[in-house]
Amino acid sequence: MNREAPLGVFDSGLGGLTVVRALRAALPHEDIVYLGDTARVPYGTKGPATVLRYALNCTRALVDRGVKAIVIACNTVSAVAPDRLRADFDKPVLSVIEPGARAAIRSAGDGRIGVLGTTATIASGAYVRAVSANSTRCEVLGRAAPLLVPLAEEGWLEGEVPSLVVREYLQAFVGKGIGAVVLGCTHYPLFRPLIEEQVRSLLGPHVNVVDSALATADETRDFLVDRELTSTRTRPGELEFLVTDRPRSFEAVAQRFLGDAAPAATVIDL
Repeated sequence: MNREAPLGVFDSGLGGLTVVRALRAALPHEDIVYLGDTARVPYGTKGPATVLRYALNCTRALVDRGVKAIVIACNTVSAVAPDRLRADFDKPVLSVIEPGARAAIRSAGDGRIGVLGTTATIASGAYVRAVSANSTRCEVLGRAAPLLVPLAEEGWLEGEVPSLVVREYLQAFVGKGIGAVVLGCTHYPLFRPLIEEQVRSLLGPHVNVVDSALATADETRDFLVDRELTSTRTRPGELEFLVTDRPRSFEAVAQRFLGDAAPAATVIDL
């Protein structure tokens, strides 16, 4: 496998850019091709068969561009598609749920793990399975938080409205012995300061907030290092954007997710 080939990353829209941001910090010399399926966003309200079909389309498009590994930067896809993608494509496939689950186990201590996610992610039970595969003592409580995705895409990240929404969702964890709250959607790290504030207020200062995007970036770096697949380049890695609709809108919001200038996006047809 060509270690200088880019990483392929995909999500239904913009949320996966929080994973890209973390990957660029952890692997600064890697080129990244990011595909946002903006024509079919959101995935979180779709059924498993539909999500799987979309994931196959996205992965095929990235494989055709010669990527060396696929990072699923979407919890909804990570809940239903990794095994099928590994079976259908001759590429390593990494996802966000397992790293997030392992980080939550380390952070929760003797407490339970609370997961905020899309409706599809919570309904899939993927975090319950991922935690159980790594620990027999941790219990998982899930809470769907679908309103946070449109708020993030609209850039409504602070103020009374998102504060009230986050507070309402976190009420499900009050009095439940929570030791860590997982941001189980890649949009949610944009709300991290607000979520941490509300977690401290409602659940206590001892409760940790776990960002699955950071955990995924760390495990992706370790995976590439272990297999001698990291780039040998010394220049900063380049970033390419592919979208399926609304490139100008995507570019306008991407800078907010990346915290840096964003390249122009190319429209592709899946």
